Amino acid sequence: MFKKLIGDRQFYKTVLVIAVPIMIQNGITNFVALLDNIMVGQIGTEQMSGTAIANQILFVFNLCVFGTLSGPGIYGAQFFGKGSSEGVRQTFRFKLIVSLMVLTLGILVLTVLGKKLVLSYLTGSGDEGDKALTLQSGLDYLNIMIIGLVPFVVTQMYSSTLRETNHTVLPMLAGMAAVLTNLVLDWVLIFGRFGLPEMGVKGAAIATVIARFIECIIVVAWTHANSGKNEFIKGAYGRVKLPRELVKSIIISGLPLALNEAMWSGGMAVLNQCYSRRGLEVVAASNISSTISNLFNVVFIALGSSVGIIVGQILGSGDMKRAKDTDTKLIAVTVASGALMGGIMAAFSGVFPSFYNTTEDVRGLASVLLVISGCVMPMHAFIHASYFTLRSGGRTLVTFLFDSVYMWAVTVPLALVLVTFTDWDIRTVYLCCQLIDIVKLIIGFILIKKGVWLRNIVSEEKAQA
Repeated sequence: MFKKLIGDRQFYKTVLVIAVPIMIQNGITNFVALLDNIMVGQIGTEQMSGTAIANQILFVFNLCVFGTLSGPGIYGAQFFGKGSSEGVRQTFRFKLIVSLMVLTLGILVLTVLGKKLVLSYLTGSGDEGDKALTLQSGLDYLNIMIIGLVPFVVTQMYSSTLRETNHTVLPMLAGMAAVLTNLVLDWVLIFGRFGLPEMGVKGAAIATVIARFIECIIVVAWTHANSGKNEFIKGAYGRVKLPRELVKSIIISGLPLALNEAMWSGGMAVLNQCYSRRGLEVVAASNISSTISNLFNVVFIALGSSVGIIVGQILGSGDMKRAKDTDTKLIAVTVASGALMGGIMAAFSGVFPSFYNTTEDVRGLASVLLVISGCVMPMHAFIHASYFTLRSGGRTLVTFLFDSVYMWAVTVPLALVLVTFTDWDIRTVYLCCQLIDIVKLIIGFILIKKGVWLRNIVSEEKAQA
């Protein structure tokens, strides 16, 4: 059993080479997001809640982008594992086309429906003046952040392909430069340092947008300047036409992934909207809890992403036995990391909320939510690794049913029923909505055990120009 779950030194070296840069980048990003959250919270609870609502809405767009890039990303990883630079180049071109479509749609929706979306989170109890301030803060932040969607999409398009071709360090360095810029500009613009006016939430948004442009410039410039290392970028913009069979295959595999990310993120938005019906205090507390949780989640999330890359490359080489053995070990280390980080977060759940300038009730509620999140983190780590395992073999329809359909068929209805037909405290509601994922864990275990994901989806004709 231990031999099945624990790898040798070379195995962990391979995992760490891919996972650590992702971990560092996401860790720094989430740490700065935490500091950003705390700085905005110094202005007031309503401003903090407004930016949290806006970020929840932007979260849906972000995952739609990730979902859109995931389909071609599966092929990119397998083409790279097969040694086909032309195949990777074709998947990059596909990403370019669909990314522009998602970007255009996202800007349109957020521009036209932004106010209605923010208002949907302000239906619970609370002072009307506080709600009005929260609404205005959310809109001030959202309207500026729309500008940052352009560099965000371009960065994700390039960075995802770099990671699929084992160039994980550059996206990490670009991300570090961006978040450090964001942190400094947050301090300057939010509080009005060096003679600049105090801009509050608008300053936080401007800082983020500038940081995103810096990250984008670094990633794009390095990729083109190092075309020898990045064969896929040579002539990537020279020909728009793509092989019909490849496009058909990517759409068949990728559409469920794109729909999955859109529906799952939408489900999370609705889930948080359900929680917000218990009052403005819940909005603030859940914002604190999710911001801190995201910082601790980076370890198992990075390892889960590594599952998709490492296992996908092995599947592309055709070695199914090695792919299964590697996947088992990857899932084991992912769950172990979830248990470790979850335990640390729960142990210090009372410390983190104290950094926020808010009420004791909000701090107390945030602490309880952190304890619950810490306890279920190993479960979510397994589910996350299972999702990427299924995705690595192109089982995108299965991942669609496993992830977003489960969210809308089970978790969201449960939350709606509990907040509508019971007077249960938000702590109990939140716990029930977390524990229901035990069913999802069991389903994931069965699917992984059966090996339905063991597929090589790359063929010779798909790699041709």
